[in-house]
Amino acid sequence: MAVSKCTRLTGPLTRQLLDSVDTVLFDCDGVIWRGDQAIPGAPEVINSLKKAGKKVFFVTNNSTKTRRMYAEKLSRLGFDSTQDEVFGTAYCSAVYLKTVCKLDGKVYLIGSNAMRQELEAMGIEPIGVGPDPVTGAQKDWAGVPLDPEVKAVLVGFDEHFSYMKLNRALQYLCQPDCQFVGTNTDTRLPLEGGKAVPGTGCLLKAVEVAAQRQAQVVGKPSSFMFKCIAEQFSLDPNKCLMVGDRLDTDIMLGSTCGLKTLLTLTGVSTVDDAEEHQKSGCPTRQGMVPDYYVESIAEILPALQG
Repeated sequence: MAVSKCTRLTGPLTRQLLDSVDTVLFDCDGVIWRGDQAIPGAPEVINSLKKAGKKVFFVTNNSTKTRRMYAEKLSRLGFDSTQDEVFGTAYCSAVYLKTVCKLDGKVYLIGSNAMRQELEAMGIEPIGVGPDPVTGAQKDWAGVPLDPEVKAVLVGFDEHFSYMKLNRALQYLCQPDCQFVGTNTDTRLPLEGGKAVPGTGCLLKAVEVAAQRQAQVVGKPSSFMFKCIAEQFSLDPNKCLMVGDRLDTDIMLGSTCGLKTLLTLTGVSTVDDAEEHQKSGCPTRQGMVPDYYVESIAEILPALQG
């Protein structure tokens, strides 16, 4: 469909777009739910897409939940979904370490119990989950005990992030053959009421600066998130639609991978943000301009029911 970027999706155009795709990828928070509440109409949209024969996947940068935990939440909120349709960074990082890094050893994990579970399910042994308080004198910190079997450092969201974890990651990464992977670079986690807390990107940047190394990032907008799904389900990028609320992750992922893109305004980014990127003339920022936008994904429901 030859349309200008950032087009309001309405009426017949919605049906035209849906007819042109066989797979729809959804971000979660801000798109199909906010916190513990489904976006009004979102379950009906997802369930109607599946009844219409479309493949549906849930793609999130959140590394604090396993696929099973996401499937349980989806079910609880009224979405017809299975664990196999969920691709979060906890799972995708484990896939990345196994298939791309060909890891043969343990992982020093700055991350959550969910990440630990996904790594273990993939046959990878993680160490480091939980608090790691500072002990000893400063002169001893560079000589902190290390596990010789650790061959990679993985950084995700970790509520127990500490100076000693940062130091331990640095000591592992001083070994040139130690691989370095991050789940995502989101710097802030938006909360209800316009509030926010620091995101994984802040922790990852701290480790990168300390280690003087760049991590391989698995999460959106890295194309690995899409490749992870596409290889398992033989997807054609030309027939996929990426739906998200963030221009710098969701829409950029779609643009990078050649997918059609739809911005929903129930989350972080706005149409003004998209238009600023479009007017900038900067090629990188053009990747953050969606093909279409809607106020809420509920707006596509009439096209599915007609």
